Parts: sequence; C-alpha cells; structure tokens
Amino acid sequence: MLNNLINKKDDKMTELKQISKSKCYEGDQFVFSHHSEVCNCDMTFGIYIPVHETNEKLRLIWFLSGLTCTHENAMVKSGIQRWASEKQVAIIFPDTSPRGEGVPNDESFDLGQGAGFYVDSTENPWNKNFQMWSYIVDELPQLIFGEFSLDQEKQSIMGHSMGGLGALNIAIRNPEIYKTVSAFAPISNPTSGVWGKKQFEQYLGSDKSNWEKYDPSVLLNEYGYKGKILIDQGTKDDFLDKLMPGSLERILNKRKNGDQFRYQDGYDHSYFFVSSFLKDHVNWHIDNN
Repeated sequence: MLNNLINKKDDKMTELKQISKSKCYEGDQFVFSHHSEVCNCDMTFGIYIPVHETNEKLRLIWFLSGLTCTHENAMVKSGIQRWASEKQVAIIFPDTSPRGEGVPNDESFDLGQGAGFYVDSTENPWNKNFQMWSYIVDELPQLIFGEFSLDQEKQSIMGHSMGGLGALNIAIRNPEIYKTVSAFAPISNPTSGVWGKKQFEQYLGSDKSNWEKYDPSVLLNEYGYKGKILIDQGTKDDFLDKLMPGSLERILNKRKNGDQFRYQDGYDHSYFFVSSFLKDHVNWHIDNN
C-alpha cells in the first residue's frame, strides 16, 4: 500500500526513515522519523492512511497531543483510526516537542521536552530547538505533502489539552489552511493561567505582548475565525483551574457561528474522555470542511 501513498523519488525518500508500519482497520499506521531543520534535531511522527483508491488525494486531520505526550499517545490510545477509516481521512500525529541529546529540558513535566506548547521560542536556551510552531505550520506540511497523496485544500486540525491550545491557535491564525478546528479540554487562556505564564516567560520572554499570539481566547476575541469550532470539556477534569475553559466558552457563545462548546458530564482529562467523543469530532470535521 505504501507504493500508492509515497512519491518514490530517491531524493525525497532519503528525508524520511520508516520506523514501523502496522495494519489497522484495513489501512496502515506508519511511524516515520526525519531531521528537522527548524528544531535542529531528529523528529518523529505517525500517520494513518486508510484504504482508498490509487491516486486519490485524502483529506487530512492533524492531531496535536498534550503535555508529556509523544506522537504515540493519541495514535495508540484514542482509537481514531476506526473513524478515519470509515470516512477515508488521513490522520497525522506529530510529536509535542523536540527531543534528544543536546535538546534543553527541565525537571518539571510542563516545561521542556514533551511540553513545547506549539510556540516558536525566542529565549535561550530554548530557541535553538523549540520552534514547534514553524515545525507544525511550515516544515512538516512541506514534507508530508511532498511524500503522501493528501489534499492540501481539505485540512482540519484538532488537539487535546496543550494540543488543543496549539490546534486552536494554528487554525485561528491560518484560517485559509485549516477550515475547521476542534479540541478536547484545551488550555484556553494561557496568558492568564498557570499553564501558560510559566512556559511563555521561559520560551518567549517577559514581554507579555509576545504571548498573546499564542492565546486562543485573545486571538479569537480580536481576529475571529471564519471556520467552525467544536470544543468538548469534561466536568470531572482535575485541571479545570489550569485550563480555564470559561474564557473560550464565553467567546464562542457570542460568536453565533455554529460553534459548539460542550460540557461532558462526569468525564475527566484522560483518553477515556477523548476516545468517547472522537467519532463526533471526525464526523464534524468532515461535515464542515
């Protein structure tokens, strides 16, 4: 099946190293690594390709994961491949940060490796590697659209927790690319919250005006978004005080754009929550893009 999906040019194929391939719902779940110029290290991502007609270009949904995660968490735990197979949509699972020897890190779980916050860092020692915005928005798309049979005009993005933050920011600032966005328990107002202030000061410096372009509440309130937004938030989430969902809820309620902000009674922050509503999210992206 790989023969139908990747342009088999020798000069292209040297950019990607296939780590694994597993059959899943009759499609294929791949994991690849490659050298990232913007992150200055090797990066890993997963991509699910459902069964489809030869030469058919597939829709694509980006799935951005949260704090402490790698590309594997959503890929292994969410079960999204089932719904992607039914709707014939590809899913890409990027890593959440640069990694490896020489890449800066921190002892805390919410800073450094596994906690890239999908920003382009400007501060030492992070700025040498932590360029996750440019990686997700520019470098990785150039690579995958050069290698796989994907439809650049049919892209959507979703994420969980920190990944929901990244997905919202990326979509709002690039509405011509990402026509729809959805999130599970996103960090909603990082310029005002515990999850945001610490990381932004480290990655972006003390000038808070530089933080605002990575805050979906600020961006949505100031610039709007012509696409549609779906957010699910569990009522038993242990991190509600850090996520600050009320900020986005208020803004979405004012937009009257067909957006949905849904509280899911009794659900926590885990992938048990995410997997319970992924079918809704995949269908929603397909129906609205």
